[in-house]
Amino acid sequence: MEDPVPATSYTVPVPEHKAGTRLDKLLADAVPALSRTRLKALILAGLVVRATDGAGPVRDPAHRVRAGESFALTVPAPRPATPRPQALALDVVYEDDDVIVIDKPAGLVVHPAPGHPDGTLVNALLAHCGDSLSGIGGVTRPGIVHRLDKDTSGLMVSAKNDAAHRHLAAQIGEHSVARVYQAVVWGVPAPRLGEIAGNIGRSARNRKKMAVVARGGKPALTRYRVLRVVGTRASLVQCRLTTGRTHQIRVHMAGLGHSIVGDPLYGRDARRRLRDAPEAARRAVAAFDRQALHACLLGFRHPGSGKWLRFRSEIPPDINELVGLLEAL
Repeated sequence: MEDPVPATSYTVPVPEHKAGTRLDKLLADAVPALSRTRLKALILAGLVVRATDGAGPVRDPAHRVRAGESFALTVPAPRPATPRPQALALDVVYEDDDVIVIDKPAGLVVHPAPGHPDGTLVNALLAHCGDSLSGIGGVTRPGIVHRLDKDTSGLMVSAKNDAAHRHLAAQIGEHSVARVYQAVVWGVPAPRLGEIAGNIGRSARNRKKMAVVARGGKPALTRYRVLRVVGTRASLVQCRLTTGRTHQIRVHMAGLGHSIVGDPLYGRDARRRLRDAPEAARRAVAAFDRQALHACLLGFRHPGSGKWLRFRSEIPPDINELVGLLEAL
């Protein structure tokens, strides 16, 4: 067995002539073996520390450095590029030689990424499907044609061969795949039936967030309908995706002023909405630790037969319990 490769550490001082330089630029000049994109990712991951004062990580790539400062950079040891099969439980809704439809639970990451090298849906699919998964998505995303956020539950389809992958990707590109979600949101959107349009891109204020942007980004359109009002503070909403941008429903509903209950990234309404609620109710809602968003319907044309397939998934128990709690308020 080979010895593990250790992490690599660098200490980068700031000379006078580098004062005012962006942190990512300083590090890129000092460590040319690493790309600026890679260094930004390491900064955002908290792997750059200001060594001169022992303060915590500096997580802003645009941070302007000062002369006399020194920064410690840690580059984690490389991990195997190819995910390994892991026999994880899967809720298989449908499967044939071309596609597999999964009802994904909340908490399951779709594909390996920094911080989640294994234990993902891809690892589970490799164990379940063997070598039949499409390779078009690359070694870390075999078979993956679309994704759900870690804490969003519901239906996903994966391709089991390259022809199926191309066919499904084309349907997604032409917006012919039916993707419907149900969400519990704060308040009651007005009008109760409408659509939200606006380009979505990376937030300039927080690089971990997406946002509706005035310039750049990609076009995004969400059609929504209030299914019913939940108590006096929330509502159950159906959202139909026309496009499929990162965090699209979460961003659009928050931008409308009705963020998804439990959303840790875009939801800041809980404290205000519950300020006069009983303490027990506030605690119970706070204990709901994911966005109340579920992919309840998935429809697509089968890449082999051409037959239209349509699948439904019931709202999971944790969201039902949340609805019951909010109905009492």
